[in-house]
Amino acid sequence: MQDRGIRLQYTFGRTAQRGADVANPLFELLTAVHEHGSIQQAARAMGASYRHVWGQLRHWEQVLGQPLVAWAQGQPARLTPFAQRLRWAEASARTRLTPHIEALRVELERVLDEALDGTQQVLTVFASHDLALPHLRDLAQATQRLHLDLRFTGSLDALRALAEGRCAVAGFHVPPLADARHLFARQLKPLLKPGRHKVMSALRRTQGLVVAPGNPLALASLADVAERRARFVQRQPGSGTRLLTEHLLQQGQVDAVAWTAPDSLVEDSHVAVAAAVAAGRADAGLAVAAAAAPFGLDFVPLVEEDYFLVCLHDVLDTPAVQALRATLASTAWQAAVSDLAGYAPRDDSGQVLSLTRALPWWRFRAPRGG
Repeated sequence: MQDRGIRLQYTFGRTAQRGADVANPLFELLTAVHEHGSIQQAARAMGASYRHVWGQLRHWEQVLGQPLVAWAQGQPARLTPFAQRLRWAEASARTRLTPHIEALRVELERVLDEALDGTQQVLTVFASHDLALPHLRDLAQATQRLHLDLRFTGSLDALRALAEGRCAVAGFHVPPLADARHLFARQLKPLLKPGRHKVMSALRRTQGLVVAPGNPLALASLADVAERRARFVQRQPGSGTRLLTEHLLQQGQVDAVAWTAPDSLVEDSHVAVAAAVAAGRADAGLAVAAAAAPFGLDFVPLVEEDYFLVCLHDVLDTPAVQALRATLASTAWQAAVSDLAGYAPRDDSGQVLSLTRALPWWRFRAPRGG
């Protein structure tokens, strides 16, 4: 079998892509044959000749050293088991890598924009993964000439990046808790300082259990997941959803030891969690409802949470942050949020909130002797 390897490339065009839709002629070909069941029909759908498609199939079979299509006289063409596994594995990998590929695309887009237009505002945002933020980036670009250099990371990691000067704005999410005796207070308080940090309202969303269609294990809580020994896909340490998982386990008085076992399946985005459940690699995972819908999965709501953006006080009045706030306050942003399953706009979106208003559990120590 001959040597082979993977090479990635990108191109410039008049329109941009979103997500992990990385073009590859082999998988476009396999998808066309799979969907149309005929080389002739696949060629027609691709706008190519039968001879070209046939030649490409033979070329890729030589490159990979495996047959890709099988058929019998009078029967439709079908992908071989190898081709089916290859196509599934590639789609799964793209789904898992969506945030990283999107971040790379946005960074390259930013470089091009800066080269073409030095007057455009640029704002680096490290944020917990969220399906609404790409819409915010698009709106900011279209309406405010603001380029959001959006980089997905965990909530705690985003706040640390802000503290270390690696970004101008950080995004994090937290349920609206009143009691200060919980994990969120212990984890977030050291990273947010009154007077130094300014919180901007963004949206409200619902997180819950992503489960197979019909919820065959009848899961309604994390306690059910533990009791029925369901396979649970975790989020990565440092993420807000991992912190939320630990909070819910604590609230339900569920032993968290098994949830952090070394062999636990771990993914780093809501979409990747849903993909793992859809592929049968897990029975459930914690994610937003909008991640479950494209995979045809069921969703069991567990908790509402607020998503905030935070910046340092000394950049609040800069043109870039003002443009960001204007985008957050726009009716277009409200509409974009409303269109996502499990999301709702906040009436105060774009407003600057005090820590005590954004986080009701925040308490200041009373001065001594007062």
